[in-house]
Amino acid sequence: MDWKLSVVFLTAFLFSLDCCFCQTYVLDDTKGLGRVFDGIGGLSGGGATSRLLVNYAEPYRSQILDYLFKPNFGASLHILKVEIGGDAQTTDGTEPSHMHYENDENYFRGYEWWLMKEAKKRNPNITLIGLPWAFPGWVGHGKNWPYDFPDITASYVVNWILGAKQYHDLDIQYVGIWNERNYDAKYIKLLRYTLDKSGLERVRIIASDNLWEPIALSLLLDSELSRAVDVIGAHYPGTITVQNALKTQKQLWSSEDYSTFNDEVGGGCWARILNQNYVNGKMTATISWNLVASYYQELPFGRDGLMTAQEPWSGNYVVDSPIWITAHTTQFTQPGWTYLQTVGHLAQGGSYVALTNGKGSLTVVIETMTHDHSVCIRPPLPHFNVTSQNATFQLKGSFASIKELKVWRSQFNFKTKKPSFFEKLTPLTIKDGSFTLNLAEDEVYTLTTVTTGSKGSYPDPPPSARFPKVYKDDFDVRNPPFSEAPNFADQTGVFEYHVNLTDSGPHVFTLRQALTERPVTWAADADQTISVIGDYQWQNLEVTCDVFMENVKSSGVFIAARVDKGGQSIRSAKGVFFWVFADGTYKVTNDLAGQTVLAEGQSGTRAYGWYNLSLTVKGQYAAGMLNGYPLWKQAVVLTPKNGWAAIGTRSFELAQFDNFAVVAE
Repeated sequence: MDWKLSVVFLTAFLFSLDCCFCQTYVLDDTKGLGRVFDGIGGLSGGGATSRLLVNYAEPYRSQILDYLFKPNFGASLHILKVEIGGDAQTTDGTEPSHMHYENDENYFRGYEWWLMKEAKKRNPNITLIGLPWAFPGWVGHGKNWPYDFPDITASYVVNWILGAKQYHDLDIQYVGIWNERNYDAKYIKLLRYTLDKSGLERVRIIASDNLWEPIALSLLLDSELSRAVDVIGAHYPGTITVQNALKTQKQLWSSEDYSTFNDEVGGGCWARILNQNYVNGKMTATISWNLVASYYQELPFGRDGLMTAQEPWSGNYVVDSPIWITAHTTQFTQPGWTYLQTVGHLAQGGSYVALTNGKGSLTVVIETMTHDHSVCIRPPLPHFNVTSQNATFQLKGSFASIKELKVWRSQFNFKTKKPSFFEKLTPLTIKDGSFTLNLAEDEVYTLTTVTTGSKGSYPDPPPSARFPKVYKDDFDVRNPPFSEAPNFADQTGVFEYHVNLTDSGPHVFTLRQALTERPVTWAADADQTISVIGDYQWQNLEVTCDVFMENVKSSGVFIAARVDKGGQSIRSAKGVFFWVFADGTYKVTNDLAGQTVLAEGQSGTRAYGWYNLSLTVKGQYAAGMLNGYPLWKQAVVLTPKNGWAAIGTRSFELAQFDNFAVVAE
């Protein structure tokens, strides 16, 4: 072989090596478009996850809401999904129902109404979704299965939708069945019928907020059921779907996803699934659990929100990386845009999606997240490789005439630990209908014709601070904006502001445990009701509270210190629990279940009388007083070493609390 031929082969070889890192990707709409984009959202609830947000003072509360919902500012969310409160523990706490009892309707309980209105105020076009996790006990007639009485369950859910409109002018656009539980085809059909009969034909049904199967197969086999269901919603699908779901031709949503600690790896998880849910699974909406980590961090799944707001007492909040990763999509697309058919994986790892509004606008989102820097809490992530690469994009069809694209970039920079998120770069000039990017590992790019994107900011919030060591609440709120007292986090039962209209004494305004029946549960509620408050690191403290029992025969109430568990683990919570009972006795236990007794005796307490309880825990000893008189002087407490303060009742029973106070060392 002569030297000229050798040069030709060598040149071809070197060119082929180079082209391994300069793959060309075509963005074209001439052969039709893909599925219609439905939006990116966040989920408030599914466990009282926005509980502390409502207690923030202004301007910090509004700033947090702006980062979540304000268009072209932060996450700019398209969707807000909320829990239809059912009075039961649903991950990190309980959310109150609009109907504690069959003849009771109150559409001002809880904070989800307020949150939906605040979201709507910022984005009038936001999509609103409701989904039950649990139901009041009367819905199931004592059974833990709401489908046994489908007409009652359907009416209960429809009443919530009607109440949203009547009392808050909120249009709920989608409603689900029962979170992560088996669905019932008869109930779904009856829910559709009840919605239509109530003038809510516009409200669409999502099913089943669990797995793709068996709902997808049921829709293929049952035409009436298929007509009732508009969207198949799956939870934590791992970016993939199943053939039966695709065959239904329904909208496919990841109706709950992410659920991951919101550090940089959490941001990487969110970046990867926002793209690949469509690339791999043709999902047109992705909803994060949860919206904002606004609950005590020591509860289950601490800091799993798109941002963190868990210190209303200090005003501190943190705008975490998932906010800006969300912005890469939400600020440059809108529901109703359409995915191109030309989307997919990058040759050296990562993915790209492209969307258009059909009027000449184009947005391309690219992610190159590596495996270890994009792990979600669930499901397990198979191994894959991502390496640096050059990627050339060729614009064809109606995009061929585009001359410039705005560029936004996020770099996680795990090696240097100096990330930069949602940075606006110099616009990219398009030559001959194409452009090339040098893509490093763990980056997100948005290239777009949309010019309105911006990285919103506020002055730094106050510094982080521990919960106050001295805390008091007399519950004397004449016109409470919310039904819950600030900073109390109900774990079983519902504690609400209450007015004693017939009492002219010192206890007119109180906090009352309102449930008398176990709800249709979703998680493991305790047999006792309990609401926790304060600093989980508290060790030595004094808790005082006035208590009032309303059940003559079996009433019991407690105050507690060092409560070490909440959420779905509440049944096994330990601490120091000081109980008094309507039969004239008291007990000190080392657990919420009351099985480990540290002290007990006579108290003289009865129902329908106010008593002042005081519990002091210091080191390994606990002492308690009733109306200022010692009931016991020294009970040995070996564990736990620290935990929250709490109040609660012996069972699901009416009881009142007043003049609560904590003094911690």
